[in-house]
Amino acid sequence: MSAPIRANSILPAHREDIELHTADGLTLVGELARPLDSDPVGTLVCLHPLPTHGGMMDSHVFRKAAWRLPALAGIAVLRFNTRGTSSVRGASEGTFSAGVDEKYDVAAAIEYAEFADLPNIWLLGWSFGTDLTLMHGLDPAVAGAILLSPPLRFSQAEHLKEWAADGKPLTAIVPEFDDYLRPAQAAERFAAVPHAEVLPVPGGKHLWVGDAEKVLDEVVKRVAPGVEVPLPRTWDGPMETGDMNAYADRTTSAFREVPMPTAPPGSE
Repeated sequence: MSAPIRANSILPAHREDIELHTADGLTLVGELARPLDSDPVGTLVCLHPLPTHGGMMDSHVFRKAAWRLPALAGIAVLRFNTRGTSSVRGASEGTFSAGVDEKYDVAAAIEYAEFADLPNIWLLGWSFGTDLTLMHGLDPAVAGAILLSPPLRFSQAEHLKEWAADGKPLTAIVPEFDDYLRPAQAAERFAAVPHAEVLPVPGGKHLWVGDAEKVLDEVVKRVAPGVEVPLPRTWDGPMETGDMNAYADRTTSAFREVPMPTAPPGSE
């Protein structure tokens, strides 16, 4: 009998804890989720929101991607904590670097995906993770990138020019009511990348609460275009339940008084 796929539903997959090793000597913790009975048709390397404001590998859209997409879309999902970030999985070594030394983290994740022979590697950045994608994601092994709620806070015009010159697919999924960059502004900023797609989401907000399904459908359209969307909202098979209370201290309100970091002088 089919059961509804809920926010805490975990569908079958091959899941393993992994460690990434950066060129500057740090060990980062993460997880790789792959389809259980088939080779993946595509791979997502997830770059999470600001760790200074609760972002981590378990931020809800990435958690749901890892819990659902291997089974529903045949997509492998690699998520990890950038330097100085912790979650239930554990803490990555190092300290937050406002997008500078995180270049080693991005490179280590892409390298891991390559060495694991994962196909069709796409970067999926969210908020701070979109800056990391634009600044450090133009790797020959990367097929394209998808940006969720890009604030364009740390990335600079020069990074957009590099993506424009390279020509890799780039999609910015922008919520109508984003806190930092709304669709009209995003269209202006991303005009520097003529081939970039800016996709407004009516009613959406920066954290995508209530809209994860819409986001995952759009991601699958681009990474695995042969998979029918919208993805199923029910599952006829075994299904586990995840802990929804593990991050009660990572809500937006918990970080309301914490100043937003800025890019270090000269980092661009």
